[in-house]
Amino acid sequence: MRTGMLLTIISVPLIILWSWMMIAVGQEEATPAQEGGVVTYVQGNVKKKPAESEEWQRAQENTEVFSGEKVRTFEESRAEMELQELDVIRLAPNTTIDIIKLYEETKEKRDETQINVEEGDLWALVGQVSADESFKINTPVTGSAITGTTLRIDVAEDSSTQLKVYTGEVKITNAPSATGLIPKPLPRISPTQGQAPGSMQGPSSVQGPTSVQGPQSVTLEEWVYIVKRMQQIRVDSRGQVLSSGSFSKKDLDEQSAWVKWNLERDKLRRR
Repeated sequence: MRTGMLLTIISVPLIILWSWMMIAVGQEEATPAQEGGVVTYVQGNVKKKPAESEEWQRAQENTEVFSGEKVRTFEESRAEMELQELDVIRLAPNTTIDIIKLYEETKEKRDETQINVEEGDLWALVGQVSADESFKINTPVTGSAITGTTLRIDVAEDSSTQLKVYTGEVKITNAPSATGLIPKPLPRISPTQGQAPGSMQGPSSVQGPTSVQGPQSVTLEEWVYIVKRMQQIRVDSRGQVLSSGSFSKKDLDEQSAWVKWNLERDKLRRR
């Protein structure tokens, strides 16, 4: 009699425990893990703003970052983030980025990453991207497709942009579909204007947007450049190419503390 009662008493907690475990497993399967990154270095004042929040939070080392969040650095501040331990981005002082997507799977089964640089100077070390992956770094006036690349993007207060490629190559365009922005009403320009002959591949002409009604054409012709190793391109706030061509490690800009610090960090990662 006592044995039967003991078995009954023991079995009830086991059933409850088993039920809790099944509920937990079901919830885990129903909510996929959110892909993100982690802040691996902080100097000075660095903050992040979670998605659907107006409050900026202090971002310290080992702070996680996810899709939909913004990260910013202030005066005399720097930050480094590792994304899935695969790719690295670094923010110079007074830089703001918007992490639109981090390795999100699309309906076409592609892993997409998109980071918008709103203002400031960003350094990126991106590994080789496969055919079913997409890694983009956009500015207010350009969109850049990244693969197997070390690059630097500098966005001024007026949104003018400079891109420098240290290794690999980058496809950069002013096409609205790539930047995710609505084109400004501007006079038509030549996509080759300001380009040094033979300095880099491109641009390849693409179909421009339709002219709107009015006394003159107000559309901007789209362009695409392939920027290769040790090449740079400068684009003004209207999306017009100002200059393009090679740069040298001996250039004054390449002697800055920001560039030297990034090159040293890259060397440490390769050891």
